[in-house]
Amino acid sequence: MGASRGVAVSADRPRTDPVTGRAAAPRTAPGDGPAAAASPVPRSGGERTVIPLDTRRLFRAEFPALPDRAAAVRRMVAGHLRDWRLGAIVDHVVLATNELFANAVEHGSSGPADTVTITVSLERFGRELRVEVADGSPVVPVARKPEPTEESGRGLAIVEDLAADWGTEPPDPGVRGKKVWFTLPLVATS
Repeated sequence: MGASRGVAVSADRPRTDPVTGRAAAPRTAPGDGPAAAASPVPRSGGERTVIPLDTRRLFRAEFPALPDRAAAVRRMVAGHLRDWRLGAIVDHVVLATNELFANAVEHGSSGPADTVTITVSLERFGRELRVEVADGSPVVPVARKPEPTEESGRGLAIVEDLAADWGTEPPDPGVRGKKVWFTLPLVATS
């Protein structure tokens, strides 16, 4: 099975297959309303706060828990952030999401039928971006300090460096596993 099982859900973007990028019939998640662009507003000290014209934005997709799906995850997250006019934070969000996806595949997957769900949303009235990566394992990730010669073990340190905050929480009701999340404030300096 080459394509993702789930459907990308966004109030302002048509469904697309994460592999082919081809558009499908529009479909939104229950409760999603129309979405509009965010508008930067100047503040004292040269900072701009992103004030959303609409605060309801949500993107959710389910991927097979396979390492070769990471590129599709990165493309999909980057595409939605650019559509939401959040291009300034694309690199940080994509890198942190990629690290959490890789951890979910490596440590949260027990077989080829497992999936990883990525959710990207605007929170706190559009002042914060939140990314959740949910997998089927209840084992909570633990940051560690790898030896300089080790090739892995730095994912959570990268997330911690890039994000304003991160953590874990239980899965949605009726689902096994956990969610690992991170947030970024939508404030930029000029």
